[in-house]
Amino acid sequence: MHEEQTRRPGGASTLGGRTVGRIGYGAMALERFADDRQAGVALLHRARELGVDHVDTADFYGDGVANDVIRRAFGTDDDVVVVSKVGAVRVQGPVPLALAQRPEQLRAQVHANLRSLGCERIDVVNLRRADLGPGLLAEGEQLAEVEDQLAAMISMRDEGIIGGIGLSAVSGPVLERALAADIVCVQNAYSLVAREHEALLDRCVLEGIAWVPYFPLGGAFPGLPKVVEEPVVVRIAGELGVTPAQLGLAWLLQHAPDVLLIPGTSDAGHLAENVAAGAIQLDASHVADLDAVWARRVADGTARPSWP
Repeated sequence: MHEEQTRRPGGASTLGGRTVGRIGYGAMALERFADDRQAGVALLHRARELGVDHVDTADFYGDGVANDVIRRAFGTDDDVVVVSKVGAVRVQGPVPLALAQRPEQLRAQVHANLRSLGCERIDVVNLRRADLGPGLLAEGEQLAEVEDQLAAMISMRDEGIIGGIGLSAVSGPVLERALAADIVCVQNAYSLVAREHEALLDRCVLEGIAWVPYFPLGGAFPGLPKVVEEPVVVRIAGELGVTPAQLGLAWLLQHAPDVLLIPGTSDAGHLAENVAAGAIQLDASHVADLDAVWARRVADGTARPSWP
């Protein structure tokens, strides 16, 4: 194994019973390699050289493009943990996604992921619920009870075609109902400047469930602030000689022990910067200043309300 691969960026943690580095790779950006998939393969090989050993994907990323690039890059390499998700499908139109929450739809999506990944088993599959934003919210026939959904997921786990079961875009009450299914990770929108789900994170820490924040640096959805635009972040990043994005990722790693990061990029330079964030150490004064950002936003009313 290449010497760089023996180092796990950000240290080691557990995901679905597997030991992984705390900084992985979010594969949505691989959509951009639809016309040059070998370039995507090269990017994933570079990630592996940097120590990245888990990839977060979905068949609906580029209508199978991301999964195909992962298959080409890693094949059935058991050293790389692959996490996928179900609950939505790719469609044509202004909004390229549609919910697919019914149990039979979840099963069909798992099999679609198996085909595009070229494997017989997916290490972890996240059930992307539609309880919370940002993004699509369930209505009509897509309002599914989590118990019914998890029954389908557990059945597939028993069959051996998926390993661990995770949840995405969930509320605290839904997580409580799901705990009996032995949930291994939770993915919710969360960052230094958007901490509405702090109580849910605390619950995951208590249960030993990995917390995998998406939009860890903010996003383009209305009301979702960007970490890199926060003045305190910009100031401290300058003092430490790192980028504001690196500082935002480093804060997440130090904030709770079971946080795993899956930043995505199509640029090799940004990939190296993301991985390097795992080596940044924040002292107590920096942590206190960064922690205070959320308290200030709540106090002055600039924190967005919790998603409905």
